[in-house]
Amino acid sequence: MNADFPRILTLLRKEKGISQKEAACELGISQALLSHYEKGIRECGLDFLVRTADFYHVSCDYLLGRSPDRAGATLTVDDIPEPDTVAGKENTFKGSILPVLNKKLIANSLNVLFDLLQRVGSKSLTNEISSFLMLGVYRMFRIIYSINPKNQDALFTVPHRLSDNYASAMMQMCSANAQTLASGMPLEGQEPVKNVDNALLTTESITEQYPMCASSLFNLVQNSEIKIGYDKK
Repeated sequence: MNADFPRILTLLRKEKGISQKEAACELGISQALLSHYEKGIRECGLDFLVRTADFYHVSCDYLLGRSPDRAGATLTVDDIPEPDTVAGKENTFKGSILPVLNKKLIANSLNVLFDLLQRVGSKSLTNEISSFLMLGVYRMFRIIYSINPKNQDALFTVPHRLSDNYASAMMQMCSANAQTLASGMPLEGQEPVKNVDNALLTTESITEQYPMCASSLFNLVQNSEIKIGYDKK
């Protein structure tokens, strides 16, 4: 059985707020057997896998860790909504204006960043920078997730005590690789920057090329350097 199955099986039960005894009864097996499944001691059969998927209203692919989506969907570019067009609760901030402001500064700056990545034409550089950013969001999400002790850590495969340091180390590696590629130095198996001239930037050219996003980028740069607190004196 897939190594993710015990973790996800436990996660679903705890998120549903039921005991092993209750879950085992609903699934038609003994509590002892369910305990073995959740601990990864024994492998279940296909019939149990299907019953479990039906009971928790998830796909078999999700149970097996083949898809992070509960419905088992595999995302393509066209499936992912644009950030500014996402409707509903997840795109609405009430109360303080700060989350709205910061979200816009970050989102608009990312628009500039990824357009520039496309222009310089290095898939490897795009992958390294994308991984760095994803790891940063991952680290902050885990901090928010840890606020409530009732949240199940089984959502993640990497233990909480290790996740931040591991992710930080990977971010350092991504940053080092990105800097190496951007400087034109070779990395084995990596694609170098092709169009150096497209990375020639001035405040004027950025403003002209990105009239909707330039101000956000400049404000993000200013806010970040204030946060860094560097004193050139």
